[in-house]
Amino acid sequence: MPESFVPPVDLELRLVRYFTVVAEELHFGRAADALHLAQPSLSRQIRRLERELGVRLLDRTPRGTRLTEAGEAFLPQARELLRSAARATASARSAAAHGPFTVGYTTHQIVTPAVRELRHRHPQADVRTLHVDWSEPRSALLDHRVDVVVTRFLFIAEGLDITVLYDEPRVLLVPLGHRLAGRDSVTLADFADEPLPRFTGADRIGANPPGHTNLGALVDTLEDKLELVASGEVVSLAPAGFRGSLRADIAAVPIEDADPVQVVLATRAGDRHPLFPAFRRAAEAHLVPSGATRTERPYAVTGAGR
Repeated sequence: MPESFVPPVDLELRLVRYFTVVAEELHFGRAADALHLAQPSLSRQIRRLERELGVRLLDRTPRGTRLTEAGEAFLPQARELLRSAARATASARSAAAHGPFTVGYTTHQIVTPAVRELRHRHPQADVRTLHVDWSEPRSALLDHRVDVVVTRFLFIAEGLDITVLYDEPRVLLVPLGHRLAGRDSVTLADFADEPLPRFTGADRIGANPPGHTNLGALVDTLEDKLELVASGEVVSLAPAGFRGSLRADIAAVPIEDADPVQVVLATRAGDRHPLFPAFRRAAEAHLVPSGATRTERPYAVTGAGR
C-alpha cells in the first residue's frame, strides 16, 4: 500500500454542519436551538461523527464546551468542506441552467420591482429573496446562501464581482440638540474631533472617513449604532437613504465633501447564475433613483463588466 494512501472516510455533511455550529456556539443547548434539534439528539450525532473520524472533537467541562486539539484542527477543514459542497451544488445547477436564483438584500434596499420583473419575464424560474445582515454580504455569497446581493459597498471585494448601480450621498447622524443638528449641511472638518462608531474586521470598509482616528464604542448592528448616536456617545455617517426611517431622536445632516457610498450588485467571481444578466437589467431599470450618478472607481470594481 503506498504511503500516500489514506483510507476514505464516508463523512455525512449533515454531521459536519452540526459540528461547526456547536464549535461556533461552544454550547450544546444553544447549538441545538439554532439547529432546531433536541439536545440529546445533537449530542448523539456529534458522538457519531467522532466515531467516524476516530478522534474526540469536543470536551464538555464545568465551564461549558471546548474544542479539543483535534477539533481545532478539524474546524477550518469542516467549514471548507461545507463551502466546497455548496459550490459544487451551485455549479451543477448553474451548468444545467436551472435551480433557484436567490436575491439577497441588505437593510433599506428594496428589490421588489426588479424581482417582480424577473419573475414576470421568467415565469418558470424559481426566484427567491433573502434578507442579509449588513455585515454578511460577502459571506452570504461565498457560502452560497444567495446568488446576488443588492447592498451598499462597504466590504472587501476579494472573490467577488461588483457591478455599481449608483452613488448614494452620505449624511451625518447626530442626536437632536447636537450643535450640528440644525445645519443645512456640514463638512468633514465640522466633526473631525467627534467620536465615530468602531466596526469589527473587514465588514464595514469605508464606513468612516479616511484618517478619522477618534473612534468610540464598537457596534455590531444598525440598532446598536442608532442607540449610540441617540444617546450622544457618537455621531455617525450614513447613506442618505436612511433619512426616511430614522428614529425621532436623531437628525440627519447632509455632508458636502464625503465620498458617496456605492449601491452595488455583488456576485461570486466567475460563478454567475444564468439569470443574473436579466436581474441586472431589471435592477438598473427599477432600482436606480431618478437622477442618480454612478462612479466606477478602480478599487471598487473587480471584473464586473457590462
